[in-house]
Amino acid sequence: MHKSKIIQIGFLISPDFPMACLTSMIEPLRAANEIAGTTSFGWSLISEQGTKVVSSAGVSFEPDISLKDVSGVDLLILLSSPVSKFANPKSAHGVLRSLDRQGVILGGVSGGVFPLVRAGVMEGHRCSVHWCYEAAFRSEFPTIEAVDEVIVQDGRRYTVSGAAAAFDLALQLIDDELGVDIANEVACWFQHPMTAAKGVKQRVPIQTNDNGALPDLVGRAVSLFSEDLSNPISVAEVALRLGVTPRQVERAFKKATGQNPTHYYRAMRMKIARQLVQHSSESIAQIAFAVGYATSTPLIAHYKHAFGVTPHQDRTQINAFRVLGSAPVPST
Repeated sequence: MHKSKIIQIGFLISPDFPMACLTSMIEPLRAANEIAGTTSFGWSLISEQGTKVVSSAGVSFEPDISLKDVSGVDLLILLSSPVSKFANPKSAHGVLRSLDRQGVILGGVSGGVFPLVRAGVMEGHRCSVHWCYEAAFRSEFPTIEAVDEVIVQDGRRYTVSGAAAAFDLALQLIDDELGVDIANEVACWFQHPMTAAKGVKQRVPIQTNDNGALPDLVGRAVSLFSEDLSNPISVAEVALRLGVTPRQVERAFKKATGQNPTHYYRAMRMKIARQLVQHSSESIAQIAFAVGYATSTPLIAHYKHAFGVTPHQDRTQINAFRVLGSAPVPST
């Protein structure tokens, strides 16, 4: 990062943005200034039009400036939901590209990576994508390399998977500017583990009987299940590729997860389907195809069994929670 007397960070907040991701960066920066006895970091809140923004928690924030008036920032971080869209995309994207040409570091936290990619500034860059948005991200941006690391710093692009990782990014900025001792003291202030999050993988919920990692055989089977969900693979084919019998696969899954492999595989497909239902604009028929169903009818039945609602009902419910200005996902 370009060194200056004060590192200026702009937070571009959009309707329905996750408030925790904002405070997880500002608070450690504030603490670093206090501990060091210097104003090493400054920050400002920015919205597209300079007007009030409501977070996903329903808390309102008054920005300091509009996007078109941004100047003098070293780092601009986007915070939004995955489906948030700019009111004037052409103008907003133009500003982001202009800031990039000026040498400003651009970043996104959690859903903020979506508008960052839509602005056309992420081509050729790796991108950290939160696991719960991964399917929607890959569907919308098939040419962008999405990885499961909590923080990715790729040239002048910083992408972060969530609030805890945003805190880690702040610690890295503090370490770079003020040194490891200050960064460590900041971490201790907040009882946050001092961790270098570069290369650290995201933690993803895994269903096991003992809350541990999946055994090798089961883990390799899950990898095969995950290869291409649009082309389902049978347990017999998995067993053949692993050099074991179907019965061995079934016993291993039952012991590790309490489920047979067929049910575990279906649950995997339903989790991906739900990501697409809630965070993409794909039709239900397209989602059915993406997770290996020839038609939407069996998907709807399995989805309702898994989540208690149909895909259409699920979209309607989540759209009701999206604050004004955060574009709803099409309900068809």
